[in-house]
Order: sequence, then C-alpha cells, then structure tokens
Amino acid sequence: MDEKQLTINEAQEMVDKWILTIGVRYFSELTNMAILTEEVGELARIMARKYGDQSFKKSDEGHNLEDEMADVLWVLICLANQTGVDLNKAFLQNMEKKTRRDKERHRNNKKLKE
Repeated sequence: MDEKQLTINEAQEMVDKWILTIGVRYFSELTNMAILTEEVGELARIMARKYGDQSFKKSDEGHNLEDEMADVLWVLICLANQTGVDLNKAFLQNMEKKTRRDKERHRNNKKLKE
C-alpha cells in the first residue's frame, strides 16, 4: 500500500466509507468502547514485553506495535464518527488546553529534572 499522508479528517472519512461499503454498519457505541478497551490491552501487552520487564510468549508472535496502535486509532475513529466528534477540532482544542494548563507545570516539576 502507498505510504500517503492523511489528515485526521481524511482518516475519519476513510473509516466511514470503509464501514459503510465493506463493514456493513458500525457496531454499537458500547460494543466499540469494549473493542477499544480490548485493543488498548493488546497494545499494552506488546509495550510490557518490548519495553517493560515481561518476556514475549509464543502467543505474542505476530503482534507488532504499529499494527496494535493502528487498531486503537481505528476504533477511536469509529467512536468519533458515531458520536459526531470532529477529531481534528477536538485535538487542536485539547492541545491548546494542555498548553495553557501545563505551560509552566512540567518545567517546574523537579521529578522531570532528575
């Protein structure tokens, strides 16, 4: 597949088109929330083994970090589409909030200077 760059809005449109043409319909919001939780757990499993203290098991073979992150993003986009959230707008507002709230907090955190 071509490695093209996508905007967040394009990703939301791409997922919506896929769901409506190939996936038949969206799962319910509650089902997608449970799936998101499951996908985050799979990502956590890989992180714990790759960067943490746990070792890989035979059953972990074939799982990769990029694919697990993409699974999380996919389901998050599904939930955004279902609930009418513009992720681009939400992300920009969230960055602004974090910048305003944390402008000095992290610089002054002694724990981060150690």
